[in-house]
Amino acid sequence: MPRPFVVGNWKMHKTVAEARALATAVRDGVRDFGDIDVAVAPPFTALAAVGEILKGSEVGLAGQTMHEAGKGAFTGEISPAMLRDAGCSHVILGHSERRHLFGETDQAVMKKARAALDHSLTPILCVGETLQERETSRTFDVVERQTEHALRHVTPEEAARSVVAYEPVWAIGTGKTASPEQAQEVHIFIRKLVARSHGDGVARAIRILYGGSVKPDNASSLIAEPDVDGALVGGACLEAPSFLGIVAASRT
Repeated sequence: MPRPFVVGNWKMHKTVAEARALATAVRDGVRDFGDIDVAVAPPFTALAAVGEILKGSEVGLAGQTMHEAGKGAFTGEISPAMLRDAGCSHVILGHSERRHLFGETDQAVMKKARAALDHSLTPILCVGETLQERETSRTFDVVERQTEHALRHVTPEEAARSVVAYEPVWAIGTGKTASPEQAQEVHIFIRKLVARSHGDGVARAIRILYGGSVKPDNASSLIAEPDVDGALVGGACLEAPSFLGIVAASRT
């Protein structure tokens, strides 16, 4: 069973001073949790400051997105090399808000995944269906398409150290959460897709996280499912006690 992994996506929250305070609390709070991996994804303006606080600690640093190019005339974007320079080890790619609010396509996620790996960043590849897609029985079609594109140009060795995050769009920021059974159903489907494309060993090694209104009181039941390897946390990661509660609930 893969080692559990909990990632906090801070989205567009926290000034630099607020980010330092939250990062310090998370860093100090996980010192006794030696059996789980943890990372946080601050906004770009706070990456360097948070990176300094987390340096040498048990907590990893992630970007919330990136451009696939190494450099260029891409106003407002950030490159994989810039993320590495700020201390990032991971990057979230294809989050539903990037897809649905900013038009990010499967092709774009595919290119970004390749660029992330080329720069020694671990991609956290987000997939998931809207409420309409679930209600019209298209969940597996959507998840298959998004997963296949994200891993299309990734070798088996690279796929094994990548992360997939299943985030049903209807459960993000709505207070609704997929039941543990619903999460497990999609997670085992993703694992079978990876086995088909990259081999059984890779499917066993790759970590598949659940995201969507994860809170301390539902984390343990979600992560108790055999194919749920951790959580990608949104709103509940913005305060240290709730995020650390999720981390504690996710430990093996």
